[in-house]
Amino acid sequence: MDSVIIYSGGIDSTTLLYEERERIALAVTFDYGSNHAAQEIACARWHCGHLNIEHLVINLGFIGKYFNSSLTSGADAIPEGSYNSVNMRSTVVPFRNGIMLSVACGLAESRGLTRVLIANHSGDHAIYPDCRAEFVKAMDKAMTAGTYEGVHLYAPYTGITKGDIIKKAAALGINYGKTYSCYRGGERHCGRCGTCRERKEAFIQAGIIDPTNYED
Repeated sequence: MDSVIIYSGGIDSTTLLYEERERIALAVTFDYGSNHAAQEIACARWHCGHLNIEHLVINLGFIGKYFNSSLTSGADAIPEGSYNSVNMRSTVVPFRNGIMLSVACGLAESRGLTRVLIANHSGDHAIYPDCRAEFVKAMDKAMTAGTYEGVHLYAPYTGITKGDIIKKAAALGINYGKTYSCYRGGERHCGRCGTCRERKEAFIQAGIIDPTNYED
């Protein structure tokens, strides 16, 4: 095993967890004070337990305290509408992936591992600068240059959609009912925020029954 995965407990990173499970030595979930942290962490723990993969939860509380984002400002701050619409930019957490990848890279080198995995996808690109291909390429270069082990960044979903990711489920045996996406963080997915709407659309695109319990 040679890999650390940044693991949120959502659809994308759960799929990558199952695809790469034979090579993953450690899954890391970062708690930065988001509205949906508790729900995501519970899902991440369930899947790591199911696969017998070591799981760490690392607190990044300074992000919620000092950074500006509706993801850390309560459920009412989350906009409704399309995932790709301009108003979803309020959900950006500035340089979140850069911070998490830096920590994961340090963990990888500390354990003699050589890969860090992240599950960004093409649907993220319009909103989140730290999910785009140029960012992934730059971070890979920085991580490799900055470590004795030559740690690499592996982001295999950068050019595909969430629907494409879900299509992998049949072969992997994933229980997507044990994943969480809603930015509002309620007991059930709200069904109205951008990430809930993206989730619904992705299951339709994939031609797979959506197991999610939505409010609407």
